[in-house]
Amino acid sequence: MLNDLFLLGKLTGLGLVILLPLANPLTSMTMLLSLGQHIPYKERARQIRQAACYVVGIMLVTYYAGAWIMSTFGISIPGLRIAGGLIVMVLGFSMLFPKAQPEDAPEVEQTDAAARRGAAPNIAFVPLAMPGTAGPGTIAMIISAASSMNSDELAHVPAWVLAVVPIVVFALLGLIFWICLTSADKIVALIGHEGVEAISRVMGFLLVCMGVQFVINGVLEIAHGLP
Repeated sequence: MLNDLFLLGKLTGLGLVILLPLANPLTSMTMLLSLGQHIPYKERARQIRQAACYVVGIMLVTYYAGAWIMSTFGISIPGLRIAGGLIVMVLGFSMLFPKAQPEDAPEVEQTDAAARRGAAPNIAFVPLAMPGTAGPGTIAMIISAASSMNSDELAHVPAWVLAVVPIVVFALLGLIFWICLTSADKIVALIGHEGVEAISRVMGFLLVCMGVQFVINGVLEIAHGLP
């Protein structure tokens, strides 16, 4: 039993290490500071809770429906790895060499227009949850991870551990997301906008490395399948 719990903790930690740079709550935190300044405090807190639930829901649906989506559209595992790797690389490069701020996204213009009309814009789903945190890179990674759960490398892991790990990982990501957004003002006051940008660039570098490795793995799988 202790060994199973150790495996659960190990896989949970691995999942967080892989998904956290992709989810990057700092991006959503920056959007919140830009868009939420005209939203009343209680309403903003409610939307942050909503956004955290949306993030967990999107990840769960992606994980459990990913295989069905792939089979429906005839997408192979190597193709998914290569496409996901390219997406992750693009996101990483955009974080390493930002040309536009997160608040310059088209979704931000729509919420600004709502604010000018006098209504409190709902930014919980767009852009905080998607694409702020549960974006294309995160979705591609989750589908790829779900397709690898039945691999030989995890054959020694008990079935209940494999079933619980994604739920725990996604719940923890939702909790981290909620903490970051709730404490956005304090975090920025503590480390400054330069600190947020520095952390974002470090995560961008990690994403580029991960994306390159995904492409390599996909190409190697295709090469091994050749006669």
